[in-house]
Amino acid sequence: MEVQKKLLNSVDSCVDEALCGTVRSHGALALLRGHRVVLRSDLGNLKGKVALLSGGGSGHEPAHAGYIGVGMLSGVVAGGVFASPPPASILAAILSLWQAGATGVLLVVKNYTGDRLNFGLAAEQAWAQGVPVNMVIVADDCAFSQSTKAGRRGLCGTVFVHKLVGAMAEEGMPLDTIVSRVNEITKVIGTLGVSLSPCSVPGCAPSFQLPPGEMELGLGIHGEPGIRRSKVASADEVVKIMIDHMTDPSSQSHLPMKSGDSVVLCVNNLGGLSCLEMAVVTRSAINCLEDRGIVVARVMSGLFMTSLEMAGMSLSIMKTDQEILRLFDAKTSAPAWPNLSSESVSGRKWSVDPPPQTGSHKFTHSPGPLSGVMQTVLEAVCDSLLQRQEELNMLDRAAGDGDCGNTHASAAKAIQEWLQSHTVPGCPGQLLTILATVVQETMGGSSGALYSLFLTAAVRPLMGESDAAAWAKAVHAGTEAMKRYGGAEPGDRTMLDALCPAVEELQRLLSSPPAGAMAILQAAVERAEEGADSTRSLSAKAGRASYVATQHQTQPDPGAVAVAAILRAVFEALGGGCP
Repeated sequence: MEVQKKLLNSVDSCVDEALCGTVRSHGALALLRGHRVVLRSDLGNLKGKVALLSGGGSGHEPAHAGYIGVGMLSGVVAGGVFASPPPASILAAILSLWQAGATGVLLVVKNYTGDRLNFGLAAEQAWAQGVPVNMVIVADDCAFSQSTKAGRRGLCGTVFVHKLVGAMAEEGMPLDTIVSRVNEITKVIGTLGVSLSPCSVPGCAPSFQLPPGEMELGLGIHGEPGIRRSKVASADEVVKIMIDHMTDPSSQSHLPMKSGDSVVLCVNNLGGLSCLEMAVVTRSAINCLEDRGIVVARVMSGLFMTSLEMAGMSLSIMKTDQEILRLFDAKTSAPAWPNLSSESVSGRKWSVDPPPQTGSHKFTHSPGPLSGVMQTVLEAVCDSLLQRQEELNMLDRAAGDGDCGNTHASAAKAIQEWLQSHTVPGCPGQLLTILATVVQETMGGSSGALYSLFLTAAVRPLMGESDAAAWAKAVHAGTEAMKRYGGAEPGDRTMLDALCPAVEELQRLLSSPPAGAMAILQAAVERAEEGADSTRSLSAKAGRASYVATQHQTQPDPGAVAVAAILRAVFEALGGGCP
């Protein structure tokens, strides 16, 4: 397997540089010289309170330094990537906190052998120097059905513990009381992870291989494989599998839960999932718990304890009561702690009704003398766009995302559906208002916005007027709105390169006798087609195509071609070109 690319300066210095970057970007943090130790910069404020120290291997950012602050940790000790920190640095951190005036030091340690040994050794050494120190072990892993001598691993549930002990210490609780209460709370925390890909320690190949289309259930945070592999399923299915496993009574590591229980949920990104995926998974987890009758009191979703770039997530669940929630909701200045609401997730009204629909296309308008011809023109335009769907897509693939034909086809189909169930109003302005709303709701993207702008701005000249001069004023107003809000001009390789020459030609209708209208419309169509073809030689200066190299833009702009096609369809539907 190949060594994965990383945006680092060197493998050897990456941990130290990462700690430096974290401290330099947060004014409340400070490095302890000679050690990979990060402390609160206001250590004097610890006087008379229990200090809290945690840590472990690097590669889990924002854990652990992100949880330093008032109301959370007093300091952390970092090891190498996925490696336990050395006892000497842990002891140096303990002594620094003690000498700052703390009444004692509590070590929060994840249940890994290296962490237990090194933090334990440092604790014994601190005791020998007269420092009141104690240690709590977090073992929240729900993966393994049978217990082992090593016990359950410490995972993202540790972040819950950081928050709760931080609130207790900030309130001035003595060390023994904090330890006693936390040891009870850790019994009601469970975590399970799933991954779609492995991670890789800097300078090394990926930690394990995962065939395409498979996922790993129950893995740890150090890249170690999990307990089971299966085919990748939907977010809803994956979350259900995870919660079923976490709460399975036949498993010795399960988290007992029953209907009516109240919980805090943490949906933790292991490093490589997109925000979109995380939001979908969060929805799935909330729904899955509520379907079981569980009250979801709080939800935190994001990056809390990662495994480098692993594309996966873990679910941590903590059963809660009013006292735990009070501590959980207590304020903290830790930079990685999310700004959560203190309102219960379950039972909260999470959607609001939209205002009454005022779109004109929702209402029936009276037909008029122009209704029939306007319907004929609309049907012709829709037919033309549907026939050209793949042609426009092909043109768009050269400089865009290849969906120009699809977006125009979506609008055409929506207009056809509207025509089937509505009467075309006799007032052209009312019709354009309806079309603007239909296009806005169905076309999407910048094209939908531009067409809707054009139609909306063109309405006013056609309210009460319908002669050729009014149409000329309308298309001019619509084009100016597109230019004003879209920011493009003729020559930028956009639909305006077809539209603007045609609109310029149509302005002759303002002074032309009615008998010459069709000749002017024909000239406008020809100028639109010439303008569309001219975009072959233009460099895009607006829209998505402006980010594509000029050498890839050898075909005409699809938006300009679509405009020319629309005008051609209008002309022919009005009888143009017929013998």
